[in-house]
Amino acid sequence: MSFSALNLPPKKPEWFSFPDSFGQRFIVTVDTEEDFDWNKPISRTGYGLDSLERLDRFQQFCEGHGVIPIYLVDYPVITHEPAAERLREFVSKGVAAVGAQLHPWVSPPFSEETNNFNSFAGNLPKELERAKLLSLVEKIEQSIGQAPIIYRAGRYGAGPNTAQILHEAGILIDTSVRSKFDYSGSDGPDYKDHPVKPYWLDEGHNLLELPLTTMFWGLLRRQGDFIFPRLSNRPTLRAALARTNLLERIALTPEGITVDEAIRAIDMALDEHLQLLTFSFHSPSLQPGHTPYVRNRDDLDRLYDWWRRVFAYCGLRNIKPASLHDIKAAAFS
Repeated sequence: MSFSALNLPPKKPEWFSFPDSFGQRFIVTVDTEEDFDWNKPISRTGYGLDSLERLDRFQQFCEGHGVIPIYLVDYPVITHEPAAERLREFVSKGVAAVGAQLHPWVSPPFSEETNNFNSFAGNLPKELERAKLLSLVEKIEQSIGQAPIIYRAGRYGAGPNTAQILHEAGILIDTSVRSKFDYSGSDGPDYKDHPVKPYWLDEGHNLLELPLTTMFWGLLRRQGDFIFPRLSNRPTLRAALARTNLLERIALTPEGITVDEAIRAIDMALDEHLQLLTFSFHSPSLQPGHTPYVRNRDDLDRLYDWWRRVFAYCGLRNIKPASLHDIKAAAFS
């Protein structure tokens, strides 16, 4: 059985379409991870876990809006018993789901040098990437009581062997692809030519790719895939295109994206008949001081207001929240 290389755009993608009864839906994925300084070199030590105490508030917030979040947890999180206990409770009540997120620099076994290149799991030798992922999956199953079926590579670092390894680990859904983004300049994968629409990663329909949702907006949006990558070294020109409503790349995340921008991206996704919108953000943003996006209490208030207004707009456009169970049932029934 052959699987697509996740770091390469699919040559002849076999698209996945949800049944008409699925309607238009969205999911909220949380990269649930340790606290570390994003501006410092990758390190196996020196991280914290304080922001995990804020999961309760976010979970209650989601429940109040009928949203069932998907927490993509890494090794330090799932081996931190207070966090694991919270997540077990959420899952047992059916109000959340838990998936896997691999940060290789803090996931055993440790045999590689700690550096930027190796922080992308897809750059590791196949056997080492497999060993780290299987170790993480085993810990999640032990802690939560059920094996994860959804995965995201930390730093979106999927590679040529990732899909096959995920299948071996019992994963059904990958959501590592961040379409329209290129990380090759820092030794990561290049997703600028990857599609936003879901597609199968194998001929047997055993592994589904759900890319994170990123849309182009503006008068030149139809040419966005051609124009935007060619401006990678010209941020001033990119900003000018966005400011003049010509071309803007908008990811569905509260981190660095305004509510108005997100609403424009939602409208574009509906215009493109995208059936499932994938929202994402990082759990350390739930406590001020851990990410560049939430530095103080006002930033945190804005983050929650972002979600509140986006959920309201989704309701206005008849885009309903979906659970991981809903997606599994639609894709693998």
